[in-house]
Amino acid sequence: MSGPRARRGTVFAETMSGTVRLSGEDEDRPVRMELAVRCDRLLLPHRTTPARVTGRLRIAGRADDPEATGTLEISPLARRRIHYRLEFALDGRRCVLDGWKSVTPRHPLRSTTVLPFTLTRDGSAEPAGTGTLRFRTATALGPFLTSFRFPVRDEARAHWAPRSGGSPGRTEVWYTTATDPATGAGLWLHHEVVTPADGGGAHAHGWAAVFPAKGAEPVEHARFGPVPWPEATAGTAGTAEQPEGFTAGGVEALPGRLRGTAGALSWDLTEEPGDAEPLYTFPRWSWRRPLLPAAQIVPSPRARYTGRVRHGSGELDLRRAPGASARIYGHGNARRWAWLHADLGGGDVLEIVAAVSTRPGLDRLPPLVFLRLRKDGRDWPRGGLRAALGRAGLRRFTADIGLPQWTVTGRAGRRRVTVRVVQHPERTLALDYADPDGAAAVCRNSETADAHVLLERRAAGRWHTEAEWTLDGTAHAEVGDR
Repeated sequence: MSGPRARRGTVFAETMSGTVRLSGEDEDRPVRMELAVRCDRLLLPHRTTPARVTGRLRIAGRADDPEATGTLEISPLARRRIHYRLEFALDGRRCVLDGWKSVTPRHPLRSTTVLPFTLTRDGSAEPAGTGTLRFRTATALGPFLTSFRFPVRDEARAHWAPRSGGSPGRTEVWYTTATDPATGAGLWLHHEVVTPADGGGAHAHGWAAVFPAKGAEPVEHARFGPVPWPEATAGTAGTAEQPEGFTAGGVEALPGRLRGTAGALSWDLTEEPGDAEPLYTFPRWSWRRPLLPAAQIVPSPRARYTGRVRHGSGELDLRRAPGASARIYGHGNARRWAWLHADLGGGDVLEIVAAVSTRPGLDRLPPLVFLRLRKDGRDWPRGGLRAALGRAGLRRFTADIGLPQWTVTGRAGRRRVTVRVVQHPERTLALDYADPDGAAAVCRNSETADAHVLLERRAAGRWHTEAEWTLDGTAHAEVGDR
């Protein structure tokens, strides 16, 4: 099975500063915008190139949002403009910065370095302020030019396609988890295709669950399926017969769109995958070449979800709720496992799978830990098997799996990490299901778990804290066994 086709993109960083006059004020305030720009194709000046931007926007005394997001239209020749649109928090409310550089051949330097803009508050047509940002060539040009990179793009949507092709004894999963920033509630959508080992027809099933914050109410969940999976078209993702993702029984998990009904639950969500590259929790080759018992990948590790989820006791109106969509492909569940997805903020994210295999011999080993921490745009530890095997054999990373608390510790290079996860019983849902060979498994999932992550670095013979994160009800975790 060959890997998804990739193409080159363009990434760069840009910093601008200037002033803004907010509505109702008599004086200008300093403003600074630091952006990371990602284009899905090569940036060429003669064509229009769309891009996604993330970064930090600061207005003295009124705003400092390190997770501003938006779009950039780069069209210096075709449309003679460079259009910026950035969403950020101003006094706790959503605000939009909108402006463009009007490129003219008469004033090439000024027209490409001066950005007039307007601010508009959420839900209001009246401007919240106007201002001007400038690209300071004396100080910003050098970092701007050296920031350009042209990486091979590994796009999230390329990993959504069905993979089993009707092979017996296989299971594949599409799952999404999210946290509602308004209420603290958690959401879990699980879509699965099982091809029985005995050669029976493949079937699709799954479930949806809503986890109220702090266990204020019981966890609500409902199942859908099983329904026949169209084996005749399996492996032909993207065709009219089989869309590029999961679709069965009126339930869809497609790139950018999730919708369906299960009992009293229904959902219709859009997904913004963001600018983050897919996160390979397992070795990259294990996803492209299924040689291990199972492999997992997170195509959208820092996605945002918008839409409505209706459930028995009410509804969730999600607005850019943080979460992730992931895939699993293999022969079934492990003998025992633990999983964590933690959005650490500021672009950092942690993914952990610790598992004991069901294969003879491997089932006697302690849990193998697959851990991937993305911090400041870099993945640690390096090497797909480093966490599981290390350079000096097994047990470089260890897991103590249990409930309501489980831990993972490990070291690679000059760094070590300690992760403690708490799944409160009143916020944990137990579900049973079966592998392709008919063996039963039980998972205990919480989308409102707590987690503490300590990252340390060794220097001068001592361990020093490099970063520390505490997640109060926003971690997504699971423990399973047979």
